[in-house]
Amino acid sequence: MSEHYFSESPSSEVRTRELTLDLAGREVTVETVSGTFSPTRLDLGTAVLLRHLPPPEPGDVLDLGCGWGPISVDAALRAQDAEADVRVWALDVNSRSLDTTRRNAQRLGLHAIRPVTAEEVPADLQFSAIRSNPPIRVGKEALHELLTTWLPRLAPGGRADLVVSKNLGADSLHRWLVETLGEGFAVVRTGSSKGYRVLTVTRD
Repeated sequence: MSEHYFSESPSSEVRTRELTLDLAGREVTVETVSGTFSPTRLDLGTAVLLRHLPPPEPGDVLDLGCGWGPISVDAALRAQDAEADVRVWALDVNSRSLDTTRRNAQRLGLHAIRPVTAEEVPADLQFSAIRSNPPIRVGKEALHELLTTWLPRLAPGGRADLVVSKNLGADSLHRWLVETLGEGFAVVRTGSSKGYRVLTVTRD
């Protein structure tokens, strides 16, 4: 079986690079590493998601499947600009992803970012926002388990934004979310660009 970016401990050769890109309206330079999701560029789906996001509300923000950290960095920079008290929980199973996100946070002086595994997130914590380019290729069963674990942890009034390729089942995932989350949650498509859908989940 080939190694994937959702492997816990990638064994492939470590190759790092620097990327300069626009996040939260400014140019930043970050580090990426092989064995993580999209190590050569800001992937198109994440770019679409970031363009559709509002600034984070004060509270706890979950970056579900953080990779090398672009969603976390964007949220922390926006919170810093708004002088909002935000903690960004950068969650991943991949040890290289967590290490790289940690280095990028340190490099940019973003102390709000906390790279974590699932076990390191307090069990009673609820999130004002969840943001994710979810790992569709992990398989439907694992993806559904991931989303049913974390989306119900939205705080009342909270908002989750997910970006999914139309060709990888965004519309069927939308229907599944509506059926699965049920009463108390609303699921709306709030964006569509370059073959991607942005699905927004809100909790009453």
